[in-house]
Amino acid sequence: MIRFEDVSVTYDGAAGPTVQGVDFEVPEGELVLLVGPSGVGKSTVLGAVSGLVPHFTGGTLRGRVTVAGRDTRTHKPRELADVVGTVGQDPLSHFVTDTVEDELAYGMESLGLAPAVMRRRVEETLDLLSLADLRDRPISTLSGGQQQRVAIGSVLTPHPKVLVLDEPTSALDPAAAEEVLAILQRLVHDLGTTVLMAEHRLERVIQYADQVALLPAPGAAPVLGTPSEIMSVSPVYPPVVDLGRLAGWSPLPLTVRDARRRAGSLRERLATLAPDGTATATAPPPGVETPVPIPGVESSPPAPGDESSPPTPGDESSPPTPGEESPLPAPGGESPPPAPPRRLGFLRRRTHPDVTPPPAHTAVIQSLAVRHGRVEALRHIDLTAAPGETIALMGRNGAGKSTLLAALVGLVEPTAGSVRVGGAVPHRTAPRELVRRVGLVPQEPRDLLYADTVAAECAAADADAGAGRGTCRALVSELLPGIDDDTHPRDLSEGQRLALALAVVLTARPPLLLLDEPTRGLDYAAKARLVTVLRGLAAEGHSIVLATHDVELAADLAHRVVVLADGEVVADGPTAEVVVASPSFAPQVTKVLAPQPWLTVAQVREALS
Repeated sequence: MIRFEDVSVTYDGAAGPTVQGVDFEVPEGELVLLVGPSGVGKSTVLGAVSGLVPHFTGGTLRGRVTVAGRDTRTHKPRELADVVGTVGQDPLSHFVTDTVEDELAYGMESLGLAPAVMRRRVEETLDLLSLADLRDRPISTLSGGQQQRVAIGSVLTPHPKVLVLDEPTSALDPAAAEEVLAILQRLVHDLGTTVLMAEHRLERVIQYADQVALLPAPGAAPVLGTPSEIMSVSPVYPPVVDLGRLAGWSPLPLTVRDARRRAGSLRERLATLAPDGTATATAPPPGVETPVPIPGVESSPPAPGDESSPPTPGDESSPPTPGEESPLPAPGGESPPPAPPRRLGFLRRRTHPDVTPPPAHTAVIQSLAVRHGRVEALRHIDLTAAPGETIALMGRNGAGKSTLLAALVGLVEPTAGSVRVGGAVPHRTAPRELVRRVGLVPQEPRDLLYADTVAAECAAADADAGAGRGTCRALVSELLPGIDDDTHPRDLSEGQRLALALAVVLTARPPLLLLDEPTRGLDYAAKARLVTVLRGLAAEGHSIVLATHDVELAADLAHRVVVLADGEVVADGPTAEVVVASPSFAPQVTKVLAPQPWLTVAQVREALS
């Protein structure tokens, strides 16, 4: 159905091909998963199937790509629309109508289908993707996950023979992701639809793939094989495969069920290390891990009387201020041990040396309610964030997570209740003052990026924050190495844009850092670097609140998990307590090793060593 014949793509101004040596076939009625690190060209390969590369993106395509016998070099995207349905990383860029129902019908209208057929397919798709309650809603009012479901629905209604999907579950909650993947599997098995999909969250999708195509590095030829074959050599792999590698299992498990069947002896070994049933070896808590030094920023011990850094959680020499919850529980549920003396140079802004001691809470929310027109987005929200604390907001799509972050940064005004950040009311505080108290990295990082090059973006961030020259650029290099200064932000991958936006926000070193789906578009290595940076910030006393559907990130990083449903808090507690008790939000390692409360492979590796 899809045939690549020695395909290479070189973009204008690039030193070399973005992808080359692409030569494989996707048979009709199969789901092929395209994997690889960030920036290796996965989106380029997908774009070559839909005709967007090179007809829309520009550049030079050598070789040949055929879809259902049509050569994409001579057929433009509109001439492939009846055969290929495409969902990119950014659903908003695909929408052409204002409401959900109109968007589902638009593709069929373009193909000239009969009104009766259109009506039937719209109703089927609304039910299939649980969108019936949203049919009349303006798309602009939907959450990121809801928008992603609408984008998927809009390409399903024309019944294309081929689906090309670029990270289709990146903004979906775990239950919604399972629904979408189950639908795709039914289309493949029952209707013979061909699916080519790129996805970073392999723990969600690897078990659904018939074949996996691995792009190991930029410009490297892809390697095609079964999921088991590719996972044994891939530089990117889900936690269940990582656990299998650690335990020496062969063949490697691809699902929690496979891993549980082989985990008996591993559970016994871990039980001897934790006789009371509680894991004694946890990932280094944020208060203990040595911060990552940033090039160009001085690292030095505190001078006597220096109060520019908050007390280390768990450090007996630094008693908590009245009302402060100290020490913070480490990710995994335990209180951290006393911390050794820390280097305080991590991201230090020497332009403001005289900083008063931090308050007991960086943010305080009391009885918060927010309405968007007729929709009550939040109600009865009470939440506090302490210095050095990392909180994960979780819950299904549309639960109110992004609205809560927007209230903390002053983008929405409370209908009732109060929000205070560092003693200020966000929606009444001038932006130049607010940026030094709180920073938000939104779901769409391009909303923060307006310059023509990465270098110009970083220079503007340094100037806006009053930071030393090169501070932002050093952060970009730390988060995602290999981004050139002259690159335009729009030419970056979704993960690279996120790294740049995060660096822009972190340049101001706000005491409260907010992140909305911070791992969209990030591979496992990039996510690990993000975790390291965020742990360093927490160790410096920054409060971090992140809205995420990435259960593995929450397990690895968060002290607390707050679960929202229909605008209300339904759970709030230490990460280990909340996620272990939840079948939806439990990470893979927890499911494999239950009832022992292990959360991450790193914890297991440390215990076994």
